[in-house]
Amino acid sequence: MTDAATPPPAEKPVRRSQRSRPWRTWALAAVATVAVLVGAALAWGLLPLGPSPQALRALESTSWVNVAETSYGWRFQPQNTTPETGLVIYPGGHVDPRSYAPLARDLAARGHVVAVLKVPLSLAVLAPRAADAPLHQERSVATWVLAGHSLGGVMAARYARSYPDSISGLLLLASYPDAAADLSTSTIPATSIVGTADGVLNTTAWDAARPRLPRDTKIVEIPGGNHSQFGSYGLQGGDNVATISADLQERAIADAAQELFVRAAAYRVP
Repeated sequence: MTDAATPPPAEKPVRRSQRSRPWRTWALAAVATVAVLVGAALAWGLLPLGPSPQALRALESTSWVNVAETSYGWRFQPQNTTPETGLVIYPGGHVDPRSYAPLARDLAARGHVVAVLKVPLSLAVLAPRAADAPLHQERSVATWVLAGHSLGGVMAARYARSYPDSISGLLLLASYPDAAADLSTSTIPATSIVGTADGVLNTTAWDAARPRLPRDTKIVEIPGGNHSQFGSYGLQGGDNVATISADLQERAIADAAQELFVRAAAYRVP
């Protein structure tokens, strides 16, 4: 029998480690979540769209075009000639740069040096000055045109805005200058190419950006062309199926680029 005057036994004190355990659990969960997100982002970046089998074949040198992998990406150059005109291509977001090999080889066969840039995680926004390397290394080229597809075009426009003395032309492929690349006062020759079946390009934003294009800009529409066929990497999610072949769309792009080269060669930096 317990004496009523005897006090009840005292509760055992909670150890500090027991009180802090929920915080440790939350911290570990947060670290695990961040690790998963970072891992997913890296996996996404390391598995870009393309290149297609046709693009891989276009990376092989031929009797008329030499293809070489360089420190900045890939160089396509006519065999046995030293061209004075060149094109630098910023790839689209999450697109393997090799996907632009068919277009690059076509333009090289027409007598131009073409540099396709390799950028971290296939995102040009992570290497906005990637064009510096070919512009400085390819000393024989006197006239440079800067090109970019989709997100790559945004970065090309920003480069043109920041370094107007470095290039003589701008080629936008299903792209437009953003607010950080207002080129409305620039006299640089430019061409903006869009496909009428493009399901990825934000046409509202593209229309709104037209006042930011250089004054000497030619708009080229490719009937039936889509977003994906500006490169060679298969059908991109959200895009429409093109009603023209990839070969025809590539030829239309190359023809427009050829016309821009003529204007760029006559351009003189103010």
